[in-house]
Amino acid sequence: MLSIERYWEDPGKLHLNREEPRAYYIPYADEGSARAKKRGRSPFYQTLNGSWKFQYHASVKKVAEGFYERSADVNGWDDLLVPSCWQSQGYDQLQYTNINYPFPCDPPFVPSDNPAGLYVRDFNLAEQWDGKEQYVVFEGVNACFYLWVNGHFVGYSQGSRVPAEFLVAPYLRSGSNRMALMVLKWCDGSYLEDQDCWRYSGIFRDVYLLARDQMHIRDVFVKPLLTDDYRSGALQIDVDTTGSLEVMAVLKGDNGRILSTTKAIIDHRGTLALDVADPKLWNAETPFLYDLYIYSGEEILRFQAGFRKVEIRDGVLRINGQSVKLKGVNRHDSHPELGQTIPLNHMIKDLNLMKQHNINTVRTSHYPNDPRFLELCNEFGFYVVDEADLECHGLGTAGGWENAHLLSEDAKWKEAFVERAARMVERDKNHPSIIMWSMGNESGYGDNHIAMAEWTQGRDPSRPVHYEGAAPHYKGNPKVDCLDLESRMYTSVAEIEQYALDENNKKPLFLCEYSHAMGNGPGDLKDYWDVIYKHPKLIGGCVWEWCDHGIKSETDKGESFYAYGGDFGDKPNDGNFCMDGLVSPDRKPHTGLLELKKVIAPVHIEAEDLKNGQLKVTNRYDFIDLSQIGLHWKVEKDGQTIQQGQLWQLDAAPHEHQIITLPYQWPEQADGCYYLTLSCWLNQETTWGAMGHEVTFEQFALCDTANVNTSDVNTGMNAVVNAAVNANDRKALPTIRVSEEGSVLTLRGFDFLHQFDLDGGTLVKISRHGLDLIEQPVGFNIWRAPTDNDMHVRLKWKEEGYDRAGLKVYHSEWIQLDDGTVEIKVSFSLGGYSRFPILRGEAVWRVDGEGAIGLQVQVKVREDLVYLPRFGLQLTMPKGNEEVEYFGLGPHENYIDKRQSVRKGLYLLTVDEMSEPYNMPQETGSRFGTEWAVVSNELGMGLKFTSADSFSFNVSHFTSQDLTAAAHRYELSKRKETIVYLDYKMSGVGSNSCGPDLLEHYRLNEKEFQFELRIKPICKEDE
Repeated sequence: MLSIERYWEDPGKLHLNREEPRAYYIPYADEGSARAKKRGRSPFYQTLNGSWKFQYHASVKKVAEGFYERSADVNGWDDLLVPSCWQSQGYDQLQYTNINYPFPCDPPFVPSDNPAGLYVRDFNLAEQWDGKEQYVVFEGVNACFYLWVNGHFVGYSQGSRVPAEFLVAPYLRSGSNRMALMVLKWCDGSYLEDQDCWRYSGIFRDVYLLARDQMHIRDVFVKPLLTDDYRSGALQIDVDTTGSLEVMAVLKGDNGRILSTTKAIIDHRGTLALDVADPKLWNAETPFLYDLYIYSGEEILRFQAGFRKVEIRDGVLRINGQSVKLKGVNRHDSHPELGQTIPLNHMIKDLNLMKQHNINTVRTSHYPNDPRFLELCNEFGFYVVDEADLECHGLGTAGGWENAHLLSEDAKWKEAFVERAARMVERDKNHPSIIMWSMGNESGYGDNHIAMAEWTQGRDPSRPVHYEGAAPHYKGNPKVDCLDLESRMYTSVAEIEQYALDENNKKPLFLCEYSHAMGNGPGDLKDYWDVIYKHPKLIGGCVWEWCDHGIKSETDKGESFYAYGGDFGDKPNDGNFCMDGLVSPDRKPHTGLLELKKVIAPVHIEAEDLKNGQLKVTNRYDFIDLSQIGLHWKVEKDGQTIQQGQLWQLDAAPHEHQIITLPYQWPEQADGCYYLTLSCWLNQETTWGAMGHEVTFEQFALCDTANVNTSDVNTGMNAVVNAAVNANDRKALPTIRVSEEGSVLTLRGFDFLHQFDLDGGTLVKISRHGLDLIEQPVGFNIWRAPTDNDMHVRLKWKEEGYDRAGLKVYHSEWIQLDDGTVEIKVSFSLGGYSRFPILRGEAVWRVDGEGAIGLQVQVKVREDLVYLPRFGLQLTMPKGNEEVEYFGLGPHENYIDKRQSVRKGLYLLTVDEMSEPYNMPQETGSRFGTEWAVVSNELGMGLKFTSADSFSFNVSHFTSQDLTAAAHRYELSKRKETIVYLDYKMSGVGSNSCGPDLLEHYRLNEKEFQFELRIKPICKEDE
């Protein structure tokens, strides 16, 4: 066994021989290379990324002495690419756990069988580096490591997601060298790294050598200073050196123009100052960056300098004096194949997608990201909440939530807490994108957190400090004075508004997590943002979260899927709780992201005087006017465009509005459904979006009966539908011939034949021209495949038997009202075994001589029940009915609380296109606010569904029961038949997997209601 000091179980031993933390930079030899940020162009940089020899041991106790010696034979070892997570390369156990520690909770101790990864790399060092001070930088190693160079022990470090830098000059020589590491999976620091994510190990970020002058700049702190009117600026540049050194600073602006320069002799510590007249200010909308070059000896350091001031005044967060809203997401490092090793282009893809969906803020949950990610945020324009690598969530579940503060109140852990803030701040302090420091996540709250916050404010008073874990302690507790904001997670809409209205609350409220975007959701975004926009003290928040953390996998049959917790036999695990993002693992947007894009859109349009074409356009940008936005408008009648045009004169200033007039013709009579749709798009190319990219849209009904904005919850968007046949028309209908055999009632018309089972209380055959249009009896349905956000209420649903509700028929009778009309009345209930009936109802079916089927059902729900998932009719249509055409909200799925991103229109889709492919099968594909729908074969023969009121409908090749039973998409067996759900209502989707309960007005909670529906066999060519 290897003989080393057991630093990994000593919270007082955080490192040995590691350099003091400093700002991120790479020394270059020329400005061009520095400006290009191509590290490989620097003669002072040498990457150690690449193939390393690797040996995995299930226990550190099995590691033999001497593996790190220059003479050790490692030829038989495996080859492992660095950077990488060793679990992603087939070693050890892939494991996802949210709260619970993956080992016994006994701080500071970890299991004796602590897995270890041994790394060895042979490399050459150029002669030009002779005489230089040589350092090795590890950007990220999880969880702790011991380092040897050429057989000499160099040092130890822990703290996974911040750099560890060591002076290795005493051990290196020109020519061949060997570096060896022992990385341990767990250490006492693992108690501080209990984040909700896959548990990865290894050298997962870049490794490189730096050659420095003997006397060189060690650290730089660039402090942008602005006058109160923001019209004059200066850069205060604090410089630390390793000795006496002449240092020159040069600031360049547009096109590399030199704006200011200064130089000084600095002996270990000094300050340079550069004045800038009328500086261009940095913000997320106009992220202007100056190039700051600092020269010393042979080296040039480059920093992105942005002039911006972050302030909290009168309980309002302000950037450069302007009140801003943080429209953010939480983002983990997550790649479906590489784990927490994130390629640069993958970061760019994330940020591009965020920009395209109107997101302006990223919280680095729950640890500092790669420093290059922050550089990209500077350039793209994002506000960043930089979060320390600190979470102790498992303490609360190990033995009661009173233990949540166990480490935050323990003085023996104070240094470990403070160091995690210090290493983050020192590395990232020069990034203008960072507007807030976060003292970690879900780690209780105690003196150690206070020490972190006070250290941070002392080092960098220019940014506010946030920590949500103190929220339960806020009221009247002086211990939170060190925190500049009140931060909350998953607080309800009512609670945040109550906070805003309470004059005693002086701090801005930041929702560091809200609207849990797991699966089919979130469904409460508009409700939050209606309140956030209303109150300046509510500064916005970050949706949980950006991406699903699925791991790309294959079944034994070669079927690809994204795995989640438990799929690798990992214990403990939290199942699919890692699949809670706005985008899939391969970064395909879920409909929840489209919803967020619309709700937080920077342009808001309201009706001013629709008859005269007047609309009010509000600019919700904070710093730019609307001159970069073009507007296209069109008027549609029953889904067909009849008028359209362009508008170019948008120019409203930030936070201001303008009235525009569109030259459309108001419909003279309501002879159809008229809708005005406006599309706001980029009229110029940006770094993240092409010209023509749609920023947002708005839609208005022009019908006299529906002259309201479609985004309103109570819209009444009534269309002209086929009304039920009235008594005066019956004589004109063709004759129906009726026969009763046993319990089956057969109804024959000129070109149709329907059958109704009186005992079963439902239709068992619908056919026209000899073509059968249903495969199974029609039935009432209240069950939906639970969404992830139904995970709590589904237990009540199942307890009451909603998932097993069957039809009980008490009485059926029929009457032929006249030659062309037959009416059937059915008294029924729905209920599950072992429980009282869920609801009772009376259904009146009416068949006319054209084969149309009318249904009117009156329902009474048991008073003591939790709200219903849905209520409606379920039909199974035969194979071949693949075409879905409807007039309603689309083109993608939408629900009563998740429909801001859709617009009223005429849509033609396939059955498969109706659904969203959630990795965990669940309810998907419903269309709220539908006026009519047709499901047919490609020849147009099928069924048309209409109602006097708009309804929800859903078409799929899977039943609700199919989706309920499956844990992964590959477990689903696609039916040949087409399943059609026609709902009176469906409850909203909410965000209750982690957020508040579904809001009352989105629940199907009515105890009495009536539903009408008309089903007509058609051939679309004849309609």
